Amino acid sequence: MGDGSSLTRLRVRYGETDQMGTFYNARALEWFECGRTDYLRMIGQPYVAMETRGVYLPIIEARLWFRGRARYDDELEISTCACMSGRARVRFDMRITQSASGREVVTGYTEHAFTEAGGRALRPPQWFLEAMGRGESGRSENAIG
Repeated sequence: MGDGSSLTRLRVRYGETDQMGTFYNARALEWFECGRTDYLRMIGQPYVAMETRGVYLPIIEARLWFRGRARYDDELEISTCACMSGRARVRFDMRITQSASGREVVTGYTEHAFTEAGGRALRPPQWFLEAMGRGESGRSENAIG
């Protein structure tokens, strides 16, 4: 990921593993959420503040590629970057790797529409576009778990 990415660290919790001893695949979307949340904080637009301003980002598309395993207590890194996708969408690209080895665990993206609380589509607010522009040159590290 480029300079405008956020980096989130987390450890695989026991409850996130399955009978095969690796993470349950649905957890990847939850980890993507951790990355998105940290990215939005990095650009100065925490999601809770966006909701207060009446702007929501529901997921309209998600794509994941499962590349490797992650087991209980493995430390992972989530690199997240974002770009505008069309006139009223934002796309978050994520790459989850093993912290120790750098081996990929999951890669993918989520795409989100801009809506108001009732679900009506909105154009991206200028303040969000400006924050995205600032985010292209910043980088942040956050730890979870």
